[in-house]
Amino acid sequence: MQTLAAGDGLLRRTVREGGGWTAVLAAVALTGAAAELLLPAALGRAVDAALAGGSRWWAVSACGLVVVLVCTDTLSDLAGGYGAARATARLRRHLLRHLFALDVRATRRHPVGDLVGRLVGQAADAGQAGNSVVLAVVTVLPPLGSVVALTVLEPVLGATLLAGLGLLAVLMRAFVTDASAATAGYQRALGAIAGRLLESLTGARTIAAAATIRREEDRVLAALPELGRHGRRGWELLARASARTSAVAPLLQLTVIAVGGYALTAGWLTPGQLVSAVRYAAMGAGLGGVLATLNHLVRSRAGADRVAELLARPVVADGDRTLPPGRGGLRLRGVSVHGDDGRPILAGVDLDVPAGATVAVVGTSGAGKSTLAAVAGRLHDPDVGEVRLDGVPLRELDRAALRRAVGYAFGRPVLVGATVHDAIGLALPAGSASPPADDSPATPPVLSAARTAAVADVVARLPDGFRTPLEDTPLSGGEAQRLGLARALAAERLLILDDATSSLDTATEHRIAQAVAGRAGERTRLVVTHRAATAEAADLVAWLDGGRLRGLAPHRRLWVDPAYRAVFLPAGDGS
Repeated sequence: MQTLAAGDGLLRRTVREGGGWTAVLAAVALTGAAAELLLPAALGRAVDAALAGGSRWWAVSACGLVVVLVCTDTLSDLAGGYGAARATARLRRHLLRHLFALDVRATRRHPVGDLVGRLVGQAADAGQAGNSVVLAVVTVLPPLGSVVALTVLEPVLGATLLAGLGLLAVLMRAFVTDASAATAGYQRALGAIAGRLLESLTGARTIAAAATIRREEDRVLAALPELGRHGRRGWELLARASARTSAVAPLLQLTVIAVGGYALTAGWLTPGQLVSAVRYAAMGAGLGGVLATLNHLVRSRAGADRVAELLARPVVADGDRTLPPGRGGLRLRGVSVHGDDGRPILAGVDLDVPAGATVAVVGTSGAGKSTLAAVAGRLHDPDVGEVRLDGVPLRELDRAALRRAVGYAFGRPVLVGATVHDAIGLALPAGSASPPADDSPATPPVLSAARTAAVADVVARLPDGFRTPLEDTPLSGGEAQRLGLARALAAERLLILDDATSSLDTATEHRIAQAVAGRAGERTRLVVTHRAATAEAADLVAWLDGGRLRGLAPHRRLWVDPAYRAVFLPAGDGS
């Protein structure tokens, strides 16, 4: 129920996001509805005037109303298109900002393909809300106006049309209720397929190597029967509602015509008024447009519900504090993180990382190393406990100050940007991240970072060097890691390497380690590693075991413990 309420609230907001174009659409559509209602009356008067030899201005008025209808149809399409585009663009921007502001754990609960589907597909459906609401309101005006006009002409005609419209309204209400559930189910199934498809495309090489293509097809398309069931249900509901209205509408129109014919013979109506009554009967019974508009409104509401589900997730609150002078002293107190199933990933971790030190984080798979790295730089907050950098809680830091101070490099980095230069300069201030206007290969900070990460020679071999588009840059796993590392080197106080050198050869890793270490005390380094050599080179080793900090000491002191050696040695080798 909360999601539905949030979806309705988002729907109302999206209607407002159409801005002036939605207002123009409403004005034009109302003008068209008024012209449509006036046209039968003008035709009736024209017929009576022609039979009686009266004024021809009624015929001219009818022609003018036809011109107005043509113009309003054209302007409605234009205003509706611009309004929907404006609302969709703003909704997508709002959703995208919200997704980036979420805790990374919250976004991981949704497959990327599903998120893309909501951002692209459901946001577009929700963006049509302004058009759907305006047209839904305006579309019912001609039938209701027809009831009023027929009542003025002859009360019996108005009562006849009103009774038929009541029956049609009941049928359409049932359609809206059933179609909403079918559309929501269809969009959920489509999101599941999109999410699995993106996963499969990401792991295409693994699937090909394992010769499991058929199995993967079955996995991706497992939700296809559900998708087909909801899709067929939606079309069946629309077809059933259309059939019912198509059956009732002609009968209703014939009934009004029959009553009007009797009224003409009884002298209650003139021939021109009968013409008007026939037109109003057709207008009132022709509810196909109302049904189509309701179908669009159902899709808009379902899309808004799907987008609102993401927007309802709380974002990570930013602080407003800046860092005092310091060199990256890191302190964790009572830090605990739980998985979605409630299982503790980290449990009561207390860790002091001296400013300027290099601390290796080691442990067996699942010990919580990457989670510790994530909370150390506030990729997400711990469920319990506090993390401080140079004495300031990370929760209270201004986002810009935090990202200047902390840099991340990952084992499988995702490179972001149009060019190689953009990918390395992503974490740099705007002025130094932009490529130079002259023929220089790169700005000094980007070039220095590339050299430190031992990737400048790789970039130099590319067709356009640092200006080479990322999509045209073939990179090995190690080269991608080095680019990701170069991007992270902009960090001023704390550099976090989460298995960031796992794909490098020993010589390159040693070279990078020396460069990253820099001058003594220059910057704090937290290095998640599986290599004993990396741990040995660190000042301290944080040994995690089952989510708890089992030891914090130099590698040589921990090495005397067989359990510690087992972290690095093959299973069963206790030497």
